[in-house]
Amino acid sequence: MADEQELAEIQQRHWQDTYTAHPGMYGERPSVPAAWAADVFRAAGARDVLELGAGHGRDALHFAREGFTVRATDFSTVGLEQLRASARAQDVDGRVGTAVHDVRDPLPLADASVDGVFAHMLLCMALSTEEIHAAVREVRRVLRPGGVFVYTVRHTGDAHYGAGTAHGDDIYEHGGFAVHFFDRALVDDLAAGWALDDVHAFEEGDLPRRLWRVTQSVPR
Repeated sequence: MADEQELAEIQQRHWQDTYTAHPGMYGERPSVPAAWAADVFRAAGARDVLELGAGHGRDALHFAREGFTVRATDFSTVGLEQLRASARAQDVDGRVGTAVHDVRDPLPLADASVDGVFAHMLLCMALSTEEIHAAVREVRRVLRPGGVFVYTVRHTGDAHYGAGTAHGDDIYEHGGFAVHFFDRALVDDLAAGWALDDVHAFEEGDLPRRLWRVTQSVPR
């Protein structure tokens, strides 16, 4: 079983290799959670959106097409290169900025500097519970009062929970991808001090993957 640092490095290389081998692997259409999040952000009066774990950019580009200014981060330089190329092709590069960032590190943004944050399946990657809490504290720090955080995670009702290689802390590796499966207690813990607006169960993909879409906001 790999330790946390070794597992993180292995996963980063795996994602780099995956994006290199399969450019635009998720297609151009936004994820269903991103389309929903755009409506939530608009209703909250958001203008600036940060996406964590943007990959090759299908969701970041959707936010830009919807008129938001987007800051897209990922630890894969290959994914972000594909995102920038797509932004230029779609003529939204003026509304999209990118930064290489590992979610384990502090965000390179000032306090209270964005209106909305989106993370599709980022928090359920190979992160320890402690690292997940630290990441959410960073999201809280950079959000303005009234700001909204929408994230999705695979949960313990997923078919891959308990399967594959166990790394401890509810992290299981299957097919080369390590996933931290969330129970409801973790969702509630992460919402402490926030307004927990919505927890929605849904399915995605061929397995299908079973996820929660969580919406929480910073009190004004």
